[in-house]
Amino acid sequence: MNNIRQIDDPNINDNRKYDYSNHHDSERSEYPIIVDMVKPNSRVIDLGCGNGTLLAMLKKEKNIVDCGLEISETGVAVCKERGLNVSFGRIDERLPFDDNAFDYAICNVTIQMVMYPEILLKEMKRVSKYQIVSFPNFAFWKNRFDLLLNGRMPRPMMFNYSWYGTGHIHQLSFRDFSQLVDDIGGLRIVERRFTEPNDPIRKIIASMFPDLFHLLGIYLLEKQ
Repeated sequence: MNNIRQIDDPNINDNRKYDYSNHHDSERSEYPIIVDMVKPNSRVIDLGCGNGTLLAMLKKEKNIVDCGLEISETGVAVCKERGLNVSFGRIDERLPFDDNAFDYAICNVTIQMVMYPEILLKEMKRVSKYQIVSFPNFAFWKNRFDLLLNGRMPRPMMFNYSWYGTGHIHQLSFRDFSQLVDDIGGLRIVERRFTEPNDPIRKIIASMFPDLFHLLGIYLLEKQ
């Protein structure tokens, strides 16, 4: 029994421990797309804002009135150090904001990590006119291929973490998200954009079969 690794074994990869104290800014491929979707001088809340990199970009490039909510204490601390208006709290429960308090509510690559994604989206609808949601597409072709060949929880879209050591607890596809939007009601998908492959041939193929060959989707929604 001595060879059984415990869950707290430091050698097991685990991306559920969100420590931003030594996390440096990095330009992520979806950031420019999200920034482009937001109109200047808007009131914006970033739900699950991490270390505030996206909020800081929006503040600099679009002169937004910033607000954020983050469950990681180190993330909140880093955001406050950068002068961002970020508070500690969960994002998949009743949010501590009035109806229509914001122009935009953003949830970037986080909806698959919360316990109640449907509550998150409902609350985004309640507090804002527009909602921007991005997430990795679990129906990406590499995932389908991995499941078909190996008969286990696919690892490519979990960035090679094991199923028990990842914060991705509600994996979803583009079709799943569209269904969630329909189920909640009162929302309209205004625009859907993707992070683009670098190879020109892959770009063409991805444009023809987006549900199979696009890795990350960015949705702009509007409250009806």
